Order: sequence, then structure tokens, then C-alpha cells
Amino acid sequence: MKIGLIGDIVGKSARLLIAQLLPQVKSQYQLDFVVANGENASHGFGLSIEHCNLLHSYGIDVITGGNHSFDKPEIKAYLKEKSQVLRPHNCSKELEGSGMYITEVCEEKVAVLNLMGHFGMPHCDNVFICARDSVRELQNAGIKNIIIDFHAEATSEKRAVFEMLKGEVGAIFGTHTHIGTDDLMIDKGSFYVSDVGMCGGFDSVIGMQSQAPIERGLTGTNRAKFAVSESEKVIFQMIVLEMSEGRVQWAKKLRYIQTVGWLQSLEATKL
Repeated sequence: MKIGLIGDIVGKSARLLIAQLLPQVKSQYQLDFVVANGENASHGFGLSIEHCNLLHSYGIDVITGGNHSFDKPEIKAYLKEKSQVLRPHNCSKELEGSGMYITEVCEEKVAVLNLMGHFGMPHCDNVFICARDSVRELQNAGIKNIIIDFHAEATSEKRAVFEMLKGEVGAIFGTHTHIGTDDLMIDKGSFYVSDVGMCGGFDSVIGMQSQAPIERGLTGTNRAKFAVSESEKVIFQMIVLEMSEGRVQWAKKLRYIQTVGWLQSLEATKL
């Protein structure tokens, strides 16, 4: 099966670019299944029901979340009802929804697991224990194709979970920092990248207009409010890979910048 993994979607410009490019990418790479992080899709903070439905209509099968999963109160009902919309699995059990989704793709069972790290993030249960136990649960159910969106600030946390689980899962893709990394690799059949990178305004600070973070840096205050970038340059970043029986055969990173076009793709190092 061929799978697409999209990082943090930030605001309207990112949604529009995905609507334009994703059908092209799905056709070119014959993708069977697409996962995307949508917790910043609605004005940079959270995910509305309207935008959730739009992302699904563009060809995204499962939408994962993170520290902004509950920013839009309306999404709580959807988290209860719509299993293809996830929030981190190690969030409090008092919260709505789940961080695990199981389906069938190309006659193989596939599981998507959404996790959140600790450094600089809201309080959540131990991500290492949750990751270990959730993977064991899926394996005991006979599921080999396991995809993890690890939403975390610290690359060390992401890397440590990969070292713990490589050879046990199909793919771990990092989200949250909005900055794409070039460390994509396949080790013991498991794919890893510290961060896919955002889809959003390129002339920005992590998809937000630059003025507010600059003022915060200059003054040390939070009086300037973040707003989604209105940059004419919008970046699209995505991982495409092929996986079967829980092992990844190949993977590459795709990048596109509006006004520039497609950039050279980066192949995953196979170890």
C-alpha cells in the first residue's frame, strides 16, 4: 500500500493549497491512504467541523491532533462521533475522543496512533508507556501496519520513541514544530522523520505573521497576538511511502512552494 503523511496544516492558505495539490500527488504516487495533522487548520488554532469536512473532501482519510485539539469547542462532539478525527492517545481519559484509529487498506489492517510529547506541552500521560502499550495492543490484535503521528516539541523525545519501537511499527512521523527536518530514514523496516514540516505561509514564523513573534522577542511580553500568515508564498510538505506487512520499502519527502513550484524531493536513507 502507498501512504501519504502531511504535517501541520496552518490556516486557509494551507487548506487551499492542499485542495489544489493533494489530488495530483495522490494520482502521481497512487496513494491509497492519507493522514494529516489538522490541529492548526482553522485560523491557526484548532479544527472546526466545517474545515474537518473540507479536509476529508480533499482526500485526507485520517486527521490527527495535538496541543490545539480542543481549541474549537464544537469539535468535542465530532471527536466522540467521528473515529477518523484523533486527539493524542495519551491525553487524559476524561477528554473526548481517541488517539487510535483502525481500518483496512488494500486488504491489510492499518492503525493510526496519535501521541503527544511532554517538553513544552500540556499535561498528558507518559508517552513512552502509552506508545509501548498501544503498539503491543495492536500487535496482539494482529495489526502490523502501524503509523504514529508523534506531536512533540523535543526531537529527543521523538527519536527515543523511535529507538524503542523501530522494527515494531511501520512509520513514526513527527509534527508540531512546523519546521521540516532532513533526517528521514528507514531502519529495520520502520520509517522515521523528526518533523514533516508544516503546510502554511512560507514568509512567516511557523505559519504565523512575523510581527507578533518579533515583538515578543524584543519586549519579552505576550501583548502581541498571533495571526495566521497571509504570505503569497505557501509551502506544502508531505511524506509518501510504500508499506506492506508493517515494513516500509521506500519513502520520500515532497515540497512545493507557491510562486516557486516543486522542489527537489528527498529520499529516505535506508539503513
